[in-house]
Amino acid sequence: MEELLRNWTVSLTRSGLIGFEPRTRPERFPGIKRRGSPLQKGLQVKANPVKEKLRNGEATVGTWLSLGDLSATRTLARAGFDWLTVDMEHWPIDWGKAASLFGAISDAGCVPLARVPSGSHDNIKRALDSGAWGVVVPMVDTVEEAQEAIAACKYPPVGNRSLGGGLHALNFDAPVVEYYSRANDEVLVVLMTESSSGIRNAEAIYALPGVDAVFVGPTDLRANMNSIDGEVVSDEEVEAAIQEVIGIGKRVGTPTGMHTFDPTQALDRISEGMQFIAISSDIHLMTTHASEVLLAITGDTGGASATY
Repeated sequence: MEELLRNWTVSLTRSGLIGFEPRTRPERFPGIKRRGSPLQKGLQVKANPVKEKLRNGEATVGTWLSLGDLSATRTLARAGFDWLTVDMEHWPIDWGKAASLFGAISDAGCVPLARVPSGSHDNIKRALDSGAWGVVVPMVDTVEEAQEAIAACKYPPVGNRSLGGGLHALNFDAPVVEYYSRANDEVLVVLMTESSSGIRNAEAIYALPGVDAVFVGPTDLRANMNSIDGEVVSDEEVEAAIQEVIGIGKRVGTPTGMHTFDPTQALDRISEGMQFIAISSDIHLMTTHASEVLLAITGDTGGASATY
């Protein structure tokens, strides 16, 4: 940070973002041209195409990464998905592995996201500093939880994200100082609705500045809608809750999305107006095809059809 402040002038723009300008420095070797690295040639931070599509009312499609496997991730990053989300909430993927996956995804021209274990400041900071272009935050039930997550994604004075690290800038192909000045505009913030409480507070949450999209976790939503006395919620009640989310999103102007398990479900949700659609996961895509192959050859799936 001291080196940064010695070489750059820090200021605030009218929009409240941090601005950086290089201080003039004498040439150490006059007359000698230095080729320099790509990050020294005035390249600007990449625009986040997923944020742009969402703003334009377009649908985006991605999948969940559960395996934490670098080769599988590199392959899927070139398959044509708009984004890939590393699932750090439910799978044992550590920060070092996640950083490698984020880099592989961005190098392939896809947008790397992280579903963080929780919406804490530390989890979000580490995901973004490890190179994710955005976060999917689980179990956001209150306005206060939403505000905490949004603030953790934004540098001061908009939020309270700490300045530091360098992997984030590498994944945006930009100098660190340029990343700092643009990150508040380019980092994607997706909040998950997964409970009746989240739906009750949905309108206030979805209308908060800084929420780029909301995402329904249908499995947890169903579980959390079940009664404590053992009464199981019906499919119709779950669907009514999902439709309520879609309606609130349209009313306040915030894109909605959810997890689906096949292209038919995905297309149905897109036709209803959802824009942030997850289809399956790396492990489910693998086991589904394995099940189809085994069924065709042996007449038995061999257990490969399990849902993950």
